[in-house]
Amino acid sequence: MAHISANDLKTKGVTAIEAILADHSEAIVSVRGKDKFVVMEIAQYNYLRECELEAALAETRADLAAGRLVQESAEAHVSRLSKQA
Repeated sequence: MAHISANDLKTKGVTAIEAILADHSEAIVSVRGKDKFVVMEIAQYNYLRECELEAALAETRADLAAGRLVQESAEAHVSRLSKQA
């Protein structure tokens, strides 16, 4: 992963991001010497979001297979959550 400073962004703008993303999938933006943001192409972002959703789906399927579920009405669900808070 490549780094770009906030100052470079101020002076070079999107051109600085494009230059880094030509060779890297992500760029870390540092502010005052500390890593603060990650910039990536939208296709990479969408891929990561899809991976995140697939992981959540796999976790849900595992919970269902293991019997870790509760079937209840909406009112019972809200009541149970209120008692847990």
